[in-house]
Amino acid sequence: MKELPQSLRTLGARLKALALSVPDRLRHPSRRGVLLTLVGVPAALVIFLVLYILVLIPFTPSISDLRKAKTARPSVVMSSDGQVLATFQRANRDWVQLSDISPQVVAALISTEDHRFYEHHGMDFKRTLSAVFHTATGDMQGGSTITQQLARNLYPEEIGRSATLTRKLKEAITALKIESVYSKDEILATYLNTVPFLYNAYGIEMAARTYFDTSADKLDILESATLVGMLKGTSYYNPVQNPDRALQRRNIVLGQMAKHEKIDDAQLAALKKRPLKIDFERQTDQVGAAPHLAQQLKRWLIEWADRNDYNIYADGLVLRTTIDSRLQEMANDAVTRQMDRLQKSATADWGVRSAWEAKSGPRRAPVLAFLRDTPEYKAARAQGQTEEDALKALQADTAFMKNLREEKTRLQTGFVAMDPATGHVKAWVGSRGFLQDQFDHVQTARRQPGSTFKPFVYGAAFENGTKPTDGFMDQAVEIVLPGGQVWRPSDGGGPSGMPMTLRQGLMYSKNTITAQVMQVVGPAHVAKLARSLGVRQSKLEEVPSLALGTSPVTLKEMVSAYSSIANDGRYIEPIMVTQVEDRNGGVLEAFTAKPAETAMESSVAQTLLDVLRGVVDQGTGGGIRSRFGIRADVAGKTGTTQDNTDGWFILMSPQLVAGAWVGFNDNRVTMGGYWGQGAHSALPVVGDFFQQAYKSKSIDAEARFTAPQGVSEPAPGEPAFDMNGPLNGELNGEPGGVSPNGSPGMSPGWGEPADLYRGASAPPPENVPGGVRYVNVQAPGQVTPQSDAAAAGLSVGAGVAAVQAPSANAPPVSTGLAPVEIRVVEPIRSQRAEGMSMPTGAISFPVPNQPSIQMR
Repeated sequence: MKELPQSLRTLGARLKALALSVPDRLRHPSRRGVLLTLVGVPAALVIFLVLYILVLIPFTPSISDLRKAKTARPSVVMSSDGQVLATFQRANRDWVQLSDISPQVVAALISTEDHRFYEHHGMDFKRTLSAVFHTATGDMQGGSTITQQLARNLYPEEIGRSATLTRKLKEAITALKIESVYSKDEILATYLNTVPFLYNAYGIEMAARTYFDTSADKLDILESATLVGMLKGTSYYNPVQNPDRALQRRNIVLGQMAKHEKIDDAQLAALKKRPLKIDFERQTDQVGAAPHLAQQLKRWLIEWADRNDYNIYADGLVLRTTIDSRLQEMANDAVTRQMDRLQKSATADWGVRSAWEAKSGPRRAPVLAFLRDTPEYKAARAQGQTEEDALKALQADTAFMKNLREEKTRLQTGFVAMDPATGHVKAWVGSRGFLQDQFDHVQTARRQPGSTFKPFVYGAAFENGTKPTDGFMDQAVEIVLPGGQVWRPSDGGGPSGMPMTLRQGLMYSKNTITAQVMQVVGPAHVAKLARSLGVRQSKLEEVPSLALGTSPVTLKEMVSAYSSIANDGRYIEPIMVTQVEDRNGGVLEAFTAKPAETAMESSVAQTLLDVLRGVVDQGTGGGIRSRFGIRADVAGKTGTTQDNTDGWFILMSPQLVAGAWVGFNDNRVTMGGYWGQGAHSALPVVGDFFQQAYKSKSIDAEARFTAPQGVSEPAPGEPAFDMNGPLNGELNGEPGGVSPNGSPGMSPGWGEPADLYRGASAPPPENVPGGVRYVNVQAPGQVTPQSDAAAAGLSVGAGVAAVQAPSANAPPVSTGLAPVEIRVVEPIRSQRAEGMSMPTGAISFPVPNQPSIQMR
């Protein structure tokens, strides 16, 4: 071990000797020692205090920080058309200038909190010494000036609020710094705009609104005294909870105003007799037009600011977005209007109080499951209650059951719209209301997409060279899975036994047809295509049932994928931010969309899009035409999952693609039979939005897709239906019958309901109801409509028949069969065929003995 230097050994010896002599010196003090002690101890304390202050200075806000705070400005989010969407500030405040604050507030504040405010420079030493003396005698008093209080309000983390010497010294140091940077009026304005007043109200303006339903410049002397009185202890002198204390404190403030000659004695006497009047209304945060998106952007901007040394709460950054404020407002309106309407159906199905008593019926099992999931139930069980007693106690709690019922049965939705050509997100609604549900159903929620996933299956088939006119028989399907399990996809009502094209299978959302297509193209191909088009964050299980949308995805992903279809198969990553600016408008960083990726050949995308046109024109999305009167060039797809758990609809136009999801947060709560289908839950939200957008000319109703109209329909001279096509030949190995030239009508087993049908299978004549007109096939190769039931283009074969709408100069069609008689229902306005509404000009065959049709 190394030996210590001689000097250190000597110093150590002297210190040891001094320490040993202390007890003797204390027992026998000398006059010189007493004098040195009387002078030295205070001096040492002063030196220690000065040194301690010097040590603390670096741990208080710097002058540059105070200058920044003086000019602090919150960051804002702007729409593409220059409207403020959100403001990022630390607290719920509305900053006002000192000139916009009632002079009575300033007079009350200075008289009560710091009457020498204009005389000191941050520290009132006379008041501080008085506070120390009173505190030492047991009467604790505060000696902080307004400037010192401002230091605490501005820097609560750096200074703290504990009653310690360190905190008081930090507070004093910061106050002196503030006085060197701020004017007295700036100190007053900053203080009054930052002081908290309970109920999420910060600053005098929000306090005026909260407690008196007025603004800061209109506060009278009594209101001003009441608010200033709260500053001594906002909870203790809360005028809402403790009106008597608040009244007493108000009168003390008035007394201080009289003492410092702000009012005279006569005024004081009259004012003190006045009662305390409060007009309380809790102020909510201003969430803005797109709050869920704003939260996404706030997290993004914080990361950006950290990388670039900015403060989003003080540096006044401006975030320019792609959101169109007009479209955003339309989206909000559509969600509110349509979801309020749907909620009535949800309440009728699930909200009946008797159903939640869980004594019997179909709701008993789910209601008991909901109860077992609650913290209250788990706490009761942890305390030793039996399951029966815990459930019984909770069900007897009326308020608890009401809250649980409302929570579980509140329908939710997500909506997003984007420009397919640029990837710009134009509108974003994350839920029915941000204050009730901050969960974002656009980007965060993952739900099964149901039939909205089917276009990827048919797109994969078209990539393989299959034509929309190729097809299958609509028959029972059994697919053996690995492990020997058998998957039997079905549609409501069972298969029709009819031949069906791929176009028809997608238009009418047939599960049996889609499953057969998936069996040929394979799940891997479908999943790869879906990812290429835009489903890139969610995991897709490469199994046959993927065809029916069983892998959960986000709404944003699905709308992005449909945007790729609308953009001729080119994927553009969605973009929401175009640039970040400083407070003076200087561009700090600009952002553009990444180059488009070819996800699908243009010709394939156009074929798929044209088939999806048929969904809107003749299939499950017909409500867009019949209910919302949209006549523009659009295409889309509905989706409904098992037991109507989720409803989806996505609509494409050349300039905008928008989609909506509807359901409950708890997927054990399902939607009703009719109203819960995608065509009746999500479609109205999207239809309402597009109706407003076209009416306001926010998008062009005359715009056309590049995909030619009818590209997915048979070319002249080409068979309308090919059972010998590559898909059917590979899967079935044998040809089928002859298909109709038009689209089929409603028959048992359709996957989802259509609002418009132009044709159907013909029932045997003996099963056709009376009162119908006839179309007679008088001879092979000749079709003659009887009476005025015009029906040109009739095809007959293998017991299958259909009727198309007449076309000009339609030539006779050869049937190749012996003369037969086919009965056709006469087209009439609003004809009801097994519960389906038939528009004018539509021709259909009611299916005999058909059971109640299940809408899927």
